[in-house]
Amino acid sequence: LSWHTKDQFENLDKHSQWGIDFLERYAKFVKERLEIEQTYAKQLRSLVKKYCPKRPKDDEPRFTSCLSFYSILNELNDYAGQREVVAEEMGHKVYGELMRYSQDLKAERKHHLQEGRKAQQYLDQCWKHMDNSKKKFERECKEAEKSQLIYERLDNDINATKSEVEKAKSQLYLRQHMAEESKNEYAAQLQNFNSEQWKHFNVAIPQIFKNLQDMDERRTVKLGEMYRSFAEVERRVIPIISKCLEGMVTAAKNVNERRDSGIVVESFKSGFEPPGDFPFEDFSQNIQRTGSDGTIGTPKTEGGKPDPKHAVSRTKNKLWLFGKKPKIPPSIPPPSLPSFPSGHFQSPKFSTDRIANHLSEMRNAKTKIPSFRTVKRGVRVEDLSHLPPEQRRKKLQQRIDELNKELQKEMDQRDALNKMKDVYEKNPQMGDPGSLQPKISETICNMEKLRSEIHKNEVTFPEDHYTDDHSQEHRSPPQPDPHEFDDEFDDDDPLPAIGHCKALYSFDGSNEGTLVMKENEVLYVIEEDKGDGWTRVRKQGGEEGYVPTSYVEITLEKNSKGAVTYI
Repeated sequence: LSWHTKDQFENLDKHSQWGIDFLERYAKFVKERLEIEQTYAKQLRSLVKKYCPKRPKDDEPRFTSCLSFYSILNELNDYAGQREVVAEEMGHKVYGELMRYSQDLKAERKHHLQEGRKAQQYLDQCWKHMDNSKKKFERECKEAEKSQLIYERLDNDINATKSEVEKAKSQLYLRQHMAEESKNEYAAQLQNFNSEQWKHFNVAIPQIFKNLQDMDERRTVKLGEMYRSFAEVERRVIPIISKCLEGMVTAAKNVNERRDSGIVVESFKSGFEPPGDFPFEDFSQNIQRTGSDGTIGTPKTEGGKPDPKHAVSRTKNKLWLFGKKPKIPPSIPPPSLPSFPSGHFQSPKFSTDRIANHLSEMRNAKTKIPSFRTVKRGVRVEDLSHLPPEQRRKKLQQRIDELNKELQKEMDQRDALNKMKDVYEKNPQMGDPGSLQPKISETICNMEKLRSEIHKNEVTFPEDHYTDDHSQEHRSPPQPDPHEFDDEFDDDDPLPAIGHCKALYSFDGSNEGTLVMKENEVLYVIEEDKGDGWTRVRKQGGEEGYVPTSYVEITLEKNSKGAVTYI
């Protein structure tokens, strides 16, 4: 059914306006929906930020439950990103498109309605011209009839003069002529109006209605497309959202209670041995007993006095499992011991030396445990002796690894400066080699300070732990073998000198096996650097020891391994 069969122009005007209003209403719905998505995504991101760890990653717990929760937070953050994508796509492809199309519809509707109103105005104008010509024709006919009556009355009147009759006759002819002209004009206007009216209702108005119909149908199609786009925006993110949810499920499956328990054990393992059995303390040694009593007793010292190593005051420094000494109930007389026949039960023998050693070890162990107040205040002990052995080992290893990294950086810088110095020596026009010497010296000093710090930390390691060095250049001075020295003492001849060296810097030689040297001091080289960063030298007075290879300028003899000079 086409709209041109209808002639209700005003009703179509209202319907087309309702269609545009409905389209804008749907656009408003989409806008509110995308605002909900934006708010939802923003709240999700705020939630993730609130529960994300704010501490450095090194301080974060390594429990699988925590790691899984952080993975869930990451997946939730990605999920929030997909909600933002939905809001963005809805705003651009649905809401924005609807608003642009609404503006186009309004302009098109306005144009069609203006054309319809112009056609109606032109038809009204044609009708007005026809109606005026009709009224004029009617008026001229009445005037002609009136003139005819006057002429007939004068023509029949015998008293009327000839001039009066001729005048009435002329007036009649004039009115008849004007009436004929009005008739012709009216006929022409009527014919024109009928023609324009036919065109109006059969051509102009149907075309305008058809344009309005096409516009409304396109609006309906556009709404259908927008409905589909609205759903497609949501559908496109479903695979990614599914991956986020799968990631959450995978994180949940990664929770491992056994691994978490192992981490707790590894983190809080102290390394302390469990305390041994407490000795029996006999307070009845001064009580007189008859020869027939077979009660349990302990050996007496000279003069009948109890062994002071068994005194109660000795127990106040014992190490208890949870750091607190259990409360001792009020003093109650001990119950009497059952008597046994003489010789049937012997008193146990206790080794006083063993008990004394046991108490001494417990006192020493207790001194290694600081108070919780000291730990909370952040007091840092350089040798970490306040920590349990296992925790101390871990902290020392971590500190050594950090120092080794810094040392490696200094070594790289030294190598780069030496290469640059070689380039300057080969090409003097590029720079002065001497300008790099202060920086090289400073780098070498930094390296030795780091080596010294590494050595100090390695010395403080627990006796039962050995650490693999990350670089051969970081090693401590080699420790002499006692049997090797025995062989050397048996041989009176010292090691022959294979070269000499000049001290570039002073060295204090505070570690065992090292040798003190002063700047510019000349020493004999008796053993080359074996890759550990130390060279064995001998002073003029015969004193031998190790010095840092980077602290001396070495020149080997020609008859040894070739004359070599290096820093």
